[in-house]
Amino acid sequence: MARDDDFEPKLGRIRSSPLERAYHKAVLRGIARAGGRPGKSKGRFNGKHSGKGSGAARVLSPRDRFAGFRTRRVIVKSLIVQLKDSLDAAREHLRYIQRDGVTREGNPGELYDANTDRADGRAFLERCDGNRHQFRFIVSADDGADYDELKSLTRRLMQQVEADLNTKLDWVAVDHYNTAHPHTHIVVRSKDDRGENLRIAREYLTQGLRERAEEIVTLDLGPRTDLEIINAMRAEAEQERFTGLDRSLLKEMDGQGIAAPPFSGGAFRQTLLAGRLQKLRRLGLAEEIEPSRWQLAPDMEARLRALGERHDIIKTMQHAMRDRKRGPQLADYAIYDPAEGRSLFGRVVARGLSEELRDHRYLIVDGTDGRCHYVDIGSLRESYPRGSIVAITSRRGEIRQADRTVAEIAAAHGGRYSVDIHLRHDQTATQTFAETHMRRLEAMRRRSDLVEREPDGTWIIAPDHLVRAARYEQMQNKLTPVVIETLSNISLERQTRRIGATWLDRELISSEPLPLRDAGFGKDARDALIRRQQWLIEQGLAEQEQDQIVYQANMLATLKRRELARAGGQLSSELGLAYVETKPGQRVEGTYRRHVDLASGRYALVERSRDFTLVPWREVLERQIGRTVSGIVRDDTISWTFGRQRRGPEIS
Repeated sequence: MARDDDFEPKLGRIRSSPLERAYHKAVLRGIARAGGRPGKSKGRFNGKHSGKGSGAARVLSPRDRFAGFRTRRVIVKSLIVQLKDSLDAAREHLRYIQRDGVTREGNPGELYDANTDRADGRAFLERCDGNRHQFRFIVSADDGADYDELKSLTRRLMQQVEADLNTKLDWVAVDHYNTAHPHTHIVVRSKDDRGENLRIAREYLTQGLRERAEEIVTLDLGPRTDLEIINAMRAEAEQERFTGLDRSLLKEMDGQGIAAPPFSGGAFRQTLLAGRLQKLRRLGLAEEIEPSRWQLAPDMEARLRALGERHDIIKTMQHAMRDRKRGPQLADYAIYDPAEGRSLFGRVVARGLSEELRDHRYLIVDGTDGRCHYVDIGSLRESYPRGSIVAITSRRGEIRQADRTVAEIAAAHGGRYSVDIHLRHDQTATQTFAETHMRRLEAMRRRSDLVEREPDGTWIIAPDHLVRAARYEQMQNKLTPVVIETLSNISLERQTRRIGATWLDRELISSEPLPLRDAGFGKDARDALIRRQQWLIEQGLAEQEQDQIVYQANMLATLKRRELARAGGQLSSELGLAYVETKPGQRVEGTYRRHVDLASGRYALVERSRDFTLVPWREVLERQIGRTVSGIVRDDTISWTFGRQRRGPEIS
């Protein structure tokens, strides 16, 4: 009789059960879906299917092939924004999407969420505090104008997204109606309903979200009719941008880059593709190497996308210059290229966002050369009002001397840097000089992970610090490709008779005045200079001797002093304090209240117990509003020290 503890070994080759084999195959399939290659060292994980929503995205992905052209088209743009240590970027984005003029009535945008039409943006930002990142979406339906309002569409879309991700979402949105296609900006917190970091699969962000939006819009408005589809496809055949027909041609190519009929999809589609090839031939992007065999340019897609972007930019410039009595010809439109390294001077005609998700901005500048220029200014957030006069130069992304100094000192002190180490290494250096290097390192740390700081304030400097500094400058060039100097915030017309040292005055006495073309802003500036000359003669600041104008030696200083005295008198009655003029070499100490824009430039209002003064302004002062500042006036500038401290960082 066999007992429970009897054991009889069976010799032979180890075999796996059907269950184990099935499990093994499932693992291999999972690796393949994640982009890996089982058994190959070159396989790598790309994260495409990692995160919530990957299953829903895979279910939705085949639908694009079989839905044909009946589905209503929706464009969805998504961006994951790292919040790092500050909510400034998130706060600025919320402020932007709620700006004036985005509703049908031209009013500010209204922030809403899943439950209320007036969401609390400040409370939403407080909930975002400490979050690792933030999701931003733009949802734009081609037929969005058919909706009376987009709130219902957005809420149903977000409900479906919550179902796909299997979690509640904390989100706010704003609808914009100020473009040809009404669209919605959606901001989503990076926390799920359990308070854990929310990770959404890339496949869902790039495809699943769009499929869900198209599904809802098609359900609301019905599938596209045959006539709508035919008209849309015919329009694509002549467009000078990358279209769906180009995508089809690329799929039809063989291994040698040759496209040849008969194309799949029926007679009508073949006719459209044949017509598109003729258009590409005229654009220099396709060549018929033999009857019915076409060679497509290898960079066709990139060149078509660039061409489409250029057309969009020209439309933006034409819209901005529509108020001019005689608008520029097509040859007078130009796109400013920072790589050329030239300077641009002109008047700001318009400003806007070139990429709303990333808050990238542009300026339209009416140049002194008579041409209208489109300038991509990246993430610069300074306000440049219409009519202001600016000078634009390309940003030089070069390694700074401060980077070389930090690398040299760190190499001599075991890869460490601090103010104390700097002062010991170079006994001729001052505290202020060393602290400028600290600010450079802090900027690199705050905007990248290229440097590391220990709790005691000592910096760990890598041996390849100069390489990292060059990489940081490249990143900054992408964010802010240009440097903009505001020459005057006052329009040309107001400058002609304004008390103050205006841009016109500086041009009149300049040894190298700007060349002015007799067209556009160049012509307007030339006429304004003549009127300004006559006004200066009336004021006794210039004299006409035969065929030339002679200006007083101290003309600019006199104009500046007169304007400051006049502005000081006006502010004195407003503040109830006496105005005191500050002279070069004098120390100024008080509370910084705000900036004041004058014809002579921007000045800082520094208030003291019984009086106030106006001194040259610096951008760094805006972070010191309401705080104590002190400095020494030096002609047209001032060296600032912040806070009541014996020694501290000076900004010269």
